[in-house]
Amino acid sequence: MSIRRLDGKTVIVTGANTGIGKETARDLARRGAKVILACRDLKKAEEARDEIIASTGNINVKVQHLDLSSLSSVRQFAEHINKTELRLDVLINNAGAAGMNHKLTRDNLSIGMQVNHFGPFLLTCLLVGLLKKSAPSRIVMVSSILHKYANFDIDNLNSEKWFGSTQVYNCSKLANILVANELARRLKGTGVTANSLHPGTVITDVWRRASRITKAFVFGILKFYVKDSVEGAQTTIHLAVSEEVEKVSGKYFVDCKEAKPSKLALDEGLAKKLWEKSEMMVGLKSEENPF
Repeated sequence: MSIRRLDGKTVIVTGANTGIGKETARDLARRGAKVILACRDLKKAEEARDEIIASTGNINVKVQHLDLSSLSSVRQFAEHINKTELRLDVLINNAGAAGMNHKLTRDNLSIGMQVNHFGPFLLTCLLVGLLKKSAPSRIVMVSSILHKYANFDIDNLNSEKWFGSTQVYNCSKLANILVANELARRLKGTGVTANSLHPGTVITDVWRRASRITKAFVFGILKFYVKDSVEGAQTTIHLAVSEEVEKVSGKYFVDCKEAKPSKLALDEGLAKKLWEKSEMMVGLKSEENPF
């Protein structure tokens, strides 16, 4: 693992109040970075901030409200960051949820896809300008090995043809990789890299809404591979700080090493279609589009 310092750097970690996100934020704070915990639950986020400050001695750990199930919240968060931060060196799209019920958000989007895909997609688009200004900079997308089991349908992103919460999760994690790969292509030559990863099987709050059957299936099959949150954060940290991957972009990592994702994840045509449809579904305005 790299011992690189991040003094003078600014990092955003979504979903940083617990689990992998919290341990990622702690490690980056320990390296001297300014770390912004972007979280929906402010009480838990403030508790995490205080704990991280106490354990690292870095007082430059901030909390900012971000609810990925609300496109308005995503826009408000991005507007605040763009107005108040001089730089953004690393954006870590870590937040996610599994086992979400089949319901629509106020934005009329499937809640599982919005929290795991549409919200992070919009957030990244709105912050790309600042990332470019701060280059070399990095985008890290936390995906999952479960993307390999996605029954993906570009015409079913919003569960128009209903399927269960497990498939929504799997498809959203495939979308994370496709978006990271498309970002890598669109950002080529800018000094901004984009990569995705599987953190390992980690028992975190991501699975708090999952049914007992889903939890039994996931953790029953993979129980011998389960990691704790510190272990699960290592690949995210590697992509955020390591000199080895400074110029690597559009790749998928497992256990801090480049790995091969599913065939669908490497489909450039599908990635482009997903990107264009996602722009439409989140209502990305021309003045917001950095590409």
